[in-house]
Amino acid sequence: MRFVILALVLLISACRGDETLRAYGAADRVWTLTELDGKRFAARATIEFPEEGRISGQAPCNRYFADLTVPYPWFKAGPIGATKMACPDLDAEAQFFQALDAMSLSEVLNNTLILSTPEGREMVFKSGG
Repeated sequence: MRFVILALVLLISACRGDETLRAYGAADRVWTLTELDGKRFAARATIEFPEEGRISGQAPCNRYFADLTVPYPWFKAGPIGATKMACPDLDAEAQFFQALDAMSLSEVLNNTLILSTPEGREMVFKSGG
């Protein structure tokens, strides 16, 4: 009986489809970080949603990738993996990764993607289309 219930739960969850941020307006776009915690972010950083349950992008120095492990509107990326190239923007990159790791909520409003925390931290991304 337990096996039947477990199989039914797994079947129902498999039928739901994509419940991640990608399915709620973030797919097929490159989102560029414009603000971090209310201040203009001077370095270039992006986020993309290439497939269900995954994020990737360009941090100020390195390409990165991670699993997106919770359904929309929640946001939890991790663990974050990245290439290991050095560049003059490593401080900005550290700020970016620390903030991305802290984010727990998400919202897509047309060409704006907002990642935030209950404590008031915020990352604002814009897309071109």
